[in-house]
Amino acid sequence: MADTLILDGGMSRELLRLGAELKQPEWSALALMNSPEIVRQVHAEFIAAGADVVTTNSYALVPFHIGEERFAKNGADLIALSGRLAREAADASDRKVLVAGSLPPIFGSYEPENFDPSRVQDYLQVLVEHLAPHIDVWLGETLSLIAEGEAVSEAIKAHPKPFWISFTLADGEAQVAGGEATLRSGETVRAAAEWAAGSGASALLFNCAKPEVMKHAVETAAAVFAERGADLKIGVYANAFETDTDEKAANEGLHDTRQDLTGDVYSRFACQWADAGATMIGGCCGIGAEHIHTVATALRRVA
Repeated sequence: MADTLILDGGMSRELLRLGAELKQPEWSALALMNSPEIVRQVHAEFIAAGADVVTTNSYALVPFHIGEERFAKNGADLIALSGRLAREAADASDRKVLVAGSLPPIFGSYEPENFDPSRVQDYLQVLVEHLAPHIDVWLGETLSLIAEGEAVSEAIKAHPKPFWISFTLADGEAQVAGGEATLRSGETVRAAAEWAAGSGASALLFNCAKPEVMKHAVETAAAVFAERGADLKIGVYANAFETDTDEKAANEGLHDTRQDLTGDVYSRFACQWADAGATMIGGCCGIGAEHIHTVATALRRVA
């Protein structure tokens, strides 16, 4: 556990806590437009909590959230700003902190049916070009199907850096009860791990799903990598959503968060993931700096 890389947590609820405006459809992009200093503060608080990695606040900088016209007019500048803010916070630390460039699902979170391979590079390449000067590693995150991972691996070829791929998992009753681990597309985690093993990625992660479904995914990925002799790290950053995320579109309203998922409870999940083979652990939506500090302490990264 001492070698676990501690990731940051969810940006949006921390923005709210610190006084930034947060509403749909723009979501966390509003803070870049109206209060970028709070975005930097969130990064700094995650670092102070023990995070070894901060992720750029570029997740909502896609037409799905900010609209086609705004993306064309302001997207490049906002993307670059998200990179600079994360870089500034990381460089201000007295220890090494990596900056991960967030490459989100272009056509909507948890909406694999909307993926359009003919258009995806038009948007991904804008993100890549303007994040590249500021980041240490690419992070394709909250991806619902393997084709989204393939699109990320294609998009970063012009700006090669290490890259991580993170898939969001189905987390309904069947999966919570121990059913086969699957992506939200229905593709199996085994298939995703087999793809990742040959993709050039240096890590496969699972994010933005209930903590109860993550251990099985880690175990499945670890088994695939062992079978193939693949040297990929495995990571987890779960969310704190109270209900099934598939019930509400990703840019319609705010999901409620669980009151039972305290820092201590979340850290116990984190220890289970580490025991199963995860060496990169953080949090997604609703997992704040206090959670990350508890996780970092439990995994012996901070006093």
